[in-house]
Amino acid sequence: MNALPERQQAQCGDYRLSWREAGQGRPVLLLHGISSGSASWLKQFADAALLDGHRLIAWDAPGYGDSAALANAEPQAADYANALAALVSHLALRQPLLVGHSLGALMGCAYGAAHPDGLCGLALADPAQGYASADAEKRRQVFAQRRQMMDTLGPQGYGEQRAAALLRADADPQDIAWVRRGMQQLQPDGFLSAAWMLANDDINTYLARYSGPLQVWCGEQDAITPPAAAEALAARQGAPLRLIAAAGHASYLDAPACFNRYVRDFTGAIQP
Repeated sequence: MNALPERQQAQCGDYRLSWREAGQGRPVLLLHGISSGSASWLKQFADAALLDGHRLIAWDAPGYGDSAALANAEPQAADYANALAALVSHLALRQPLLVGHSLGALMGCAYGAAHPDGLCGLALADPAQGYASADAEKRRQVFAQRRQMMDTLGPQGYGEQRAAALLRADADPQDIAWVRRGMQQLQPDGFLSAAWMLANDDINTYLARYSGPLQVWCGEQDAITPPAAAEALAARQGAPLRLIAAAGHASYLDAPACFNRYVRDFTGAIQP
Protein backbone atom coordinates (compact mmCIF):
# COMPACT_ATOMS: atom_id res chain seq x y z
CA MET A 1 0.00 0.00 0.00
CA ASN A 2 1.15 3.54 -0.71
CA ALA A 3 2.29 5.82 2.07
CA LEU A 4 -0.34 8.10 3.56
CA PRO A 5 0.12 11.72 4.56
CA GLU A 6 1.01 11.99 8.21
CA ARG A 7 -1.89 12.49 10.57
CA GLN A 8 -2.14 16.04 11.90
CA GLN A 9 -3.88 17.15 15.07
CA ALA A 10 -5.02 20.47 16.49
CA GLN A 11 -7.46 22.05 18.89
CA CYS A 12 -10.20 23.33 16.61
CA GLY A 13 -12.41 25.52 18.75
CA ASP A 14 -13.96 23.19 21.32
CA TYR A 15 -12.81 20.03 19.52
CA ARG A 16 -9.49 18.20 19.42
CA LEU A 17 -9.42 16.77 15.90
CA SER A 18 -7.04 14.87 13.66
CA TRP A 19 -6.88 14.68 9.87
CA ARG A 20 -4.64 13.97 6.89
CA GLU A 21 -4.21 16.21 3.88
CA ALA A 22 -2.32 16.52 0.61
CA GLY A 23 -2.52 18.47 -2.63
CA GLN A 24 -3.43 22.03 -3.51
CA GLY A 25 -6.51 23.60 -5.04
CA ARG A 26 -10.22 23.20 -4.41
CA PRO A 27 -10.71 21.65 -0.97
CA VAL A 28 -12.33 18.22 -0.86
CA LEU A 29 -13.34 16.94 2.57
CA LEU A 30 -13.46 13.15 2.82
CA LEU A 31 -15.73 11.81 5.56
CA HIS A 32 -15.23 8.15 6.45
CA GLY A 33 -17.81 5.62 7.58
CA ILE A 34 -18.51 3.94 10.91
CA SER A 35 -15.81 1.26 10.62
CA SER A 36 -13.08 3.39 9.06
CA GLY A 37 -10.92 6.45 9.62
CA SER A 38 -8.80 8.95 7.74
CA ALA A 39 -6.41 6.21 6.59
CA SER A 40 -9.17 4.53 4.59
CA TRP A 41 -8.68 7.08 1.78
CA LEU A 42 -5.16 5.96 0.83
CA LYS A 43 -6.08 5.36 -2.84
CA GLN A 44 -7.38 8.91 -3.12
CA PHE A 45 -4.19 10.33 -1.63
CA ALA A 46 -2.17 8.14 -4.01
CA ASP A 47 -3.90 9.50 -7.14
CA ALA A 48 -1.72 12.19 -8.71
CA ALA A 49 -4.51 13.25 -11.08
CA LEU A 50 -6.84 13.84 -8.15
CA LEU A 51 -4.23 15.73 -6.12
CA ASP A 52 -3.56 18.00 -9.12
CA GLY A 53 -6.00 20.82 -8.46
CA HIS A 54 -7.51 19.46 -5.26
CA ARG A 55 -6.60 19.80 -1.62
CA LEU A 56 -7.73 16.51 -0.09
CA ILE A 57 -8.55 16.58 3.62
CA ALA A 58 -9.63 13.34 5.31
CA TRP A 59 -10.76 13.84 8.87
CA ASP A 60 -10.99 11.44 11.76
CA ALA A 61 -14.51 11.92 13.10
CA PRO A 62 -14.79 12.53 16.85
CA GLY A 63 -13.96 9.28 18.64
CA TYR A 64 -11.80 8.04 15.73
CA GLY A 65 -8.05 8.22 15.15
CA ASP A 66 -6.59 10.95 17.35
CA SER A 67 -9.85 12.94 17.47
CA ALA A 68 -11.35 13.26 20.93
CA ALA A 69 -14.78 11.75 21.46
CA LEU A 70 -17.85 13.95 21.58
CA ALA A 71 -19.04 15.00 25.00
CA ASN A 72 -22.42 13.43 24.23
CA ALA A 73 -22.18 9.62 24.00
CA GLU A 74 -25.59 9.48 22.27
CA PRO A 75 -25.11 12.07 19.51
CA GLN A 76 -27.02 13.13 16.43
CA ALA A 77 -25.39 13.84 13.09
CA ALA A 78 -25.60 17.54 13.91
CA ASP A 79 -23.12 16.99 16.75
CA TYR A 80 -20.57 15.63 14.28
CA ALA A 81 -21.39 18.47 11.89
CA ASN A 82 -20.51 20.99 14.59
CA ALA A 83 -17.09 19.36 14.95
CA LEU A 84 -16.64 19.38 11.19
CA ALA A 85 -17.48 23.08 11.11
CA ALA A 86 -14.71 23.66 13.65
CA LEU A 87 -12.23 21.88 11.37
CA VAL A 88 -13.40 23.84 8.32
CA SER A 89 -12.89 27.07 10.26
CA HIS A 90 -9.49 25.99 11.60
CA LEU A 91 -8.24 25.14 8.11
CA ALA A 92 -9.92 28.23 6.58
CA LEU A 93 -11.56 26.13 3.88
CA ARG A 94 -13.66 28.03 1.36
CA GLN A 95 -16.54 26.23 -0.37
CA PRO A 96 -15.25 22.67 0.01
CA LEU A 97 -16.77 19.66 -1.71
CA LEU A 98 -17.93 17.17 0.93
CA VAL A 99 -17.62 13.51 0.01
CA GLY A 100 -19.31 11.46 2.71
CA HIS A 101 -19.02 7.69 2.63
CA SER A 102 -21.59 5.51 4.40
CA LEU A 103 -22.20 7.07 7.83
CA GLY A 104 -20.02 9.99 6.71
CA ALA A 105 -22.79 10.79 4.22
CA LEU A 106 -25.19 11.36 7.11
CA MET A 107 -22.65 13.61 8.82
CA GLY A 108 -22.07 15.49 5.57
CA CYS A 109 -25.81 16.09 5.11
CA ALA A 110 -26.04 17.49 8.63
CA TYR A 111 -23.20 19.89 7.79
CA GLY A 112 -24.92 20.88 4.55
CA ALA A 113 -28.16 21.57 6.41
CA ALA A 114 -26.39 23.83 8.92
CA HIS A 115 -24.17 25.54 6.32
CA PRO A 116 -26.16 25.44 3.05
CA ASP A 117 -24.05 28.20 1.49
CA GLY A 118 -20.76 26.83 2.81
CA LEU A 119 -20.30 24.03 0.29
CA CYS A 120 -19.66 23.81 -3.43
CA GLY A 121 -21.36 20.42 -3.43
CA LEU A 122 -22.19 17.26 -1.52
CA ALA A 123 -21.45 13.72 -2.72
CA LEU A 124 -23.08 10.85 -0.86
CA ALA A 125 -21.13 7.66 -1.52
CA ASP A 126 -22.77 4.37 -0.53
CA PRO A 127 -24.84 6.41 1.91
CA ALA A 128 -26.10 5.15 5.27
CA GLN A 129 -29.45 6.83 5.75
CA GLY A 130 -30.17 6.20 9.43
CA TYR A 131 -33.06 4.47 11.16
CA ALA A 132 -34.87 7.28 12.97
CA SER A 133 -38.04 6.63 10.97
CA ALA A 134 -38.08 2.94 11.95
CA ASP A 135 -39.98 1.62 14.96
CA ALA A 136 -38.39 1.56 18.39
CA GLU A 137 -37.56 -2.15 18.23
CA LYS A 138 -35.69 -1.80 14.94
CA ARG A 139 -33.72 1.15 16.25
CA ARG A 140 -32.84 -0.82 19.38
CA GLN A 141 -31.67 -3.77 17.26
CA VAL A 142 -29.47 -1.63 15.03
CA PHE A 143 -27.57 -0.29 18.02
CA ALA A 144 -27.60 -3.51 20.08
CA GLN A 145 -26.12 -5.59 17.25
CA ARG A 146 -23.15 -3.27 16.93
CA ARG A 147 -22.65 -3.02 20.68
CA GLN A 148 -22.71 -6.81 20.97
CA MET A 149 -20.13 -7.21 18.21
CA MET A 150 -17.81 -4.72 19.86
CA ASP A 151 -18.35 -6.18 23.34
CA THR A 152 -17.80 -9.78 22.29
CA LEU A 153 -15.23 -9.45 19.50
CA GLY A 154 -13.44 -6.21 20.30
CA PRO A 155 -11.84 -4.26 17.45
CA GLN A 156 -9.45 -7.13 16.66
CA GLY A 157 -12.15 -9.74 16.19
CA TYR A 158 -14.52 -7.25 14.57
CA GLY A 159 -11.96 -6.57 11.86
CA GLU A 160 -11.32 -10.28 11.30
CA GLN A 161 -15.02 -11.02 10.96
CA ARG A 162 -16.31 -8.01 9.02
CA ALA A 163 -13.57 -6.62 6.78
CA ALA A 164 -14.33 -8.65 3.66
CA ALA A 165 -18.04 -7.69 3.79
CA LEU A 166 -17.20 -4.08 2.94
CA LEU A 167 -15.69 -5.01 -0.42
CA ARG A 168 -16.75 -6.78 -3.61
CA ALA A 169 -16.84 -10.57 -3.70
CA ASP A 170 -13.48 -10.92 -5.49
CA ALA A 171 -11.74 -8.09 -3.66
CA ASP A 172 -7.99 -7.63 -3.70
CA PRO A 173 -6.59 -9.34 -0.57
CA GLN A 174 -4.53 -6.21 0.09
CA ASP A 175 -7.72 -4.16 0.20
CA ILE A 176 -9.31 -6.60 2.63
CA ALA A 177 -6.20 -6.40 4.81
CA TRP A 178 -6.34 -2.58 4.74
CA VAL A 179 -10.00 -2.52 5.78
CA ARG A 180 -9.25 -5.06 8.52
CA ARG A 181 -6.39 -2.93 9.82
CA GLY A 182 -8.64 0.13 10.00
CA MET A 183 -11.35 -1.76 11.85
CA GLN A 184 -8.84 -3.12 14.34
CA GLN A 185 -7.77 0.43 15.19
CA LEU A 186 -11.30 1.53 16.12
CA GLN A 187 -11.96 3.08 19.50
CA PRO A 188 -14.96 1.18 20.92
CA ASP A 189 -16.53 4.25 22.55
CA GLY A 190 -16.26 6.30 19.36
CA PHE A 191 -17.68 3.44 17.31
CA LEU A 192 -20.63 3.00 19.67
CA SER A 193 -21.45 6.73 19.66
CA ALA A 194 -21.53 6.59 15.86
CA ALA A 195 -23.69 3.45 16.03
CA TRP A 196 -26.13 5.31 18.26
CA MET A 197 -26.35 8.09 15.71
CA LEU A 198 -26.94 5.58 12.90
CA ALA A 199 -29.80 3.99 14.83
CA ASN A 200 -31.47 7.23 15.85
CA ASP A 201 -31.02 9.79 13.07
CA ASP A 202 -32.29 10.20 9.50
CA ILE A 203 -30.50 11.62 6.48
CA ASN A 204 -33.74 12.98 5.02
CA THR A 205 -34.16 15.38 7.95
CA TYR A 206 -30.99 17.17 6.89
CA LEU A 207 -31.38 16.93 3.13
CA ALA A 208 -34.68 18.80 3.46
CA ARG A 209 -32.57 21.84 4.42
CA TYR A 210 -29.89 21.48 1.73
CA SER A 211 -30.52 22.63 -1.84
CA GLY A 212 -26.99 22.82 -3.24
CA PRO A 213 -25.36 20.53 -5.81
CA LEU A 214 -25.88 16.90 -4.79
CA GLN A 215 -24.85 13.54 -6.24
CA VAL A 216 -25.37 9.98 -4.99
CA TRP A 217 -22.75 7.32 -5.79
CA CYS A 218 -22.95 3.61 -5.04
CA GLY A 219 -20.97 0.47 -5.70
CA GLU A 220 -22.92 -1.93 -7.91
CA GLN A 221 -22.07 -4.78 -5.53
CA ASP A 222 -22.73 -2.88 -2.32
CA ALA A 223 -24.53 -5.32 -0.01
CA ILE A 224 -24.52 -2.98 3.02
CA THR A 225 -26.20 0.10 1.55
CA PRO A 226 -27.51 -1.45 -1.70
CA PRO A 227 -27.92 0.40 -4.99
CA ALA A 228 -31.72 0.23 -4.72
CA ALA A 229 -31.62 2.26 -1.50
CA ALA A 230 -29.21 4.76 -3.03
CA GLU A 231 -31.44 5.02 -6.10
CA ALA A 232 -34.49 5.75 -3.95
CA LEU A 233 -32.57 8.44 -2.04
CA ALA A 234 -31.39 10.06 -5.27
CA ALA A 235 -34.92 10.00 -6.68
CA ARG A 236 -36.38 11.68 -3.59
CA GLN A 237 -33.82 14.46 -3.90
CA GLY A 238 -33.92 14.79 -7.68
CA ALA A 239 -30.18 14.06 -7.68
CA PRO A 240 -28.18 12.02 -10.18
CA LEU A 241 -27.23 8.47 -9.19
CA ARG A 242 -23.81 7.33 -10.41
CA LEU A 243 -23.08 3.63 -10.02
CA ILE A 244 -19.55 2.29 -9.59
CA ALA A 245 -18.87 -0.97 -11.40
CA ALA A 246 -16.93 -3.80 -9.73
CA ALA A 247 -17.31 -2.19 -6.31
CA GLY A 248 -18.85 -3.14 -3.01
CA HIS A 249 -19.60 -0.85 -0.07
CA ALA A 250 -16.06 0.53 0.18
CA SER A 251 -16.30 1.70 -3.42
CA TYR A 252 -13.38 4.13 -3.01
CA LEU A 253 -11.10 1.10 -2.40
CA ASP A 254 -12.63 -1.41 -4.81
CA ALA A 255 -12.76 0.99 -7.78
CA PRO A 256 -10.64 4.04 -7.01
CA ALA A 257 -10.15 5.11 -10.65
CA CYS A 258 -13.91 5.48 -11.12
CA PHE A 259 -14.49 6.96 -7.66
CA ASN A 260 -11.74 9.54 -8.13
CA ARG A 261 -13.02 10.43 -11.59
CA TYR A 262 -16.42 11.14 -10.06
CA VAL A 263 -14.76 13.55 -7.62
CA ARG A 264 -12.95 15.32 -10.48
CA ASP A 265 -16.12 15.43 -12.57
CA PHE A 266 -18.12 16.92 -9.71
CA THR A 267 -15.67 19.70 -8.93
CA GLY A 268 -15.08 20.31 -12.64
CA ALA A 269 -18.77 20.97 -13.20
CA ILE A 270 -18.91 23.60 -10.47
CA GLN A 271 -18.00 27.18 -11.24
CA PRO A 272 -15.01 28.50 -9.23
